Amino acid sequence: MTAHATHETSGTSGTPLRVGLVGYGLAGSVFHAPLIAATDGLVLDTVVTSNEDRREQARTEFPGVRFAASPQELWQRADELDLIVIASPNKTHVPIAAAAIKAGLPVVVDKPIAGTATEARELAALAEEHGVLLSVFQNRRWDNDFLTLRSLIADGELGEVQRFESRFERWRPQPKGGWRESGDPREIGGLLFDLGSHVVDQALVLFGPAVRVYAESDVRRPGAAADDDTFLAITHAGGVRSHLYVSATTAQLGPRFRVLGSTAGYVKYGLDPQEAALREGVRPSADGPWGEEPEELWGRLGSGESPLTGGGTPVRSLPGDYPAYYAAVTDALRGKGENPVTALQAAATLDVLEAARRSAREGVTVTLTTAAEPDHAAAHAHEEQSA
Repeated sequence: MTAHATHETSGTSGTPLRVGLVGYGLAGSVFHAPLIAATDGLVLDTVVTSNEDRREQARTEFPGVRFAASPQELWQRADELDLIVIASPNKTHVPIAAAAIKAGLPVVVDKPIAGTATEARELAALAEEHGVLLSVFQNRRWDNDFLTLRSLIADGELGEVQRFESRFERWRPQPKGGWRESGDPREIGGLLFDLGSHVVDQALVLFGPAVRVYAESDVRRPGAAADDDTFLAITHAGGVRSHLYVSATTAQLGPRFRVLGSTAGYVKYGLDPQEAALREGVRPSADGPWGEEPEELWGRLGSGESPLTGGGTPVRSLPGDYPAYYAAVTDALRGKGENPVTALQAAATLDVLEAARRSAREGVTVTLTTAAEPDHAAAHAHEEQSA
């Protein structure tokens, strides 16, 4: 019996789908494990880590959870699991995902799914061949500000959007070290592929395929080895221009979003509160509010004046909803819904990130061409004069 058929049976019987979580660092312990545990129909069965401190941490929060020292142990008992979640370092995403797929197991991979768009598409093809789900954890699609902005655009509140500015900025003047800040290209570190995965994905979801990419990328902090201050400019096929900033060196933070349309603009400061809540040990619950923020942090909608001098009207932020991602994955596994984030969508994001890296390195604007698939864009060799 295939893994997919097993999941359909589990969905029919109401048996929770059993999850194996690979990695229990920041991504695994703060994001994935709590969200898996909070999802009706999922149960955290096994955590893969050989670190005893992390095992004790997982044991404390999830009594009864099992452990494995390596992903290979999961493939040996694939019939006891229904979903693999990969929250290990970036360089391990492709080999572990491929092994899980070959074992007949559906997979969720944290972003970025791979180091290149080609690898992402190869994984998508492998999952299709084996008939299993392959989904990418792009949780920022369920940020409160992004959900609010999508609603405003859908309702025509901005008119025709012309420019989208998105900032994911931090003030971290001292590098923290670790693989995320490594200059080794095999680690797939740096902010372009970390926070850039979020802001580019959001821009593509809102405004469609990219046709041109220009970027500036720098290593600002003494002792840093990977990019920590990057700007991307995207021209979308529909004409919208996205200006995206990711930085660890921003002493004065700009607005999270500034979106300018033909009739109005929307400006929003501050980050979605869900990550901070998860880091503090707060857990999603059906018994209480989740993802809400205070009124003083709501964005403002208007025209002709800065929101910082009273311009515009406050717009209530919709609640953020990270739990919706795993709820959608559960429905997809049970045949009740679609994959919330496909590998081909992630590949389109990687097309932009790879083009941005090339643009910053060579000082050129990179043109992208849209291939046959609707969310399948490939970098074209054409160069234009740098912006």
